[in-house]
Amino acid sequence: MKAVAARVSRAAVRVNGATVGEIGTGLLVLLGVHRDDPVDAAPRMARKLYELRILDGERSCAETGAPLLVVSQFTLYGDTRKGRRPSWSTAAPPERARTVVDAVVRALRERGAEVATGVFGAAMAVESVNDGPFTVIVET
Repeated sequence: MKAVAARVSRAAVRVNGATVGEIGTGLLVLLGVHRDDPVDAAPRMARKLYELRILDGERSCAETGAPLLVVSQFTLYGDTRKGRRPSWSTAAPPERARTVVDAVVRALRERGAEVATGVFGAAMAVESVNDGPFTVIVET
C-alpha cells in the first residue's frame, strides 16, 4: 500500500459538483493499493497515517484530533519506466482495492479518527490548500 499524505489547511472532494468529503486543517491522504496488498495490512497503514507527525509542531492527527480526508488513488501504482503511457498492472483490481481502502478507513475510525472520504471509482475533483507545503509518501 502506498499513500501520499499532505498537510492541508483545507481539502474537499466533489463528485458531479456535489461535495462528498471535506476537512479543515488535517491530512489529505491519496491511498493506492498494490495488487499483492493483504487486507490485514490496513490497520498498519491506518496507524501510520493517524500517528504521522507532520502537523504543526511535529504532531499527529492522533495528538491533535485533526481529521483525514482519504481518497482512493490507483494511479499511485502507475509504472512509467517504459514508454509514455503508464502501466497499471501492479495496482489492485477495483473490488480488491475497494475492500482494502474501506478497511483502512474503518481502522482509522476505530482509532478514533475523524475521517472523510471520496467515492470509490467515481470521477472526483479533489481540491486542497497545502500547508507548508508538507507532503510525504507513506508505504507499508
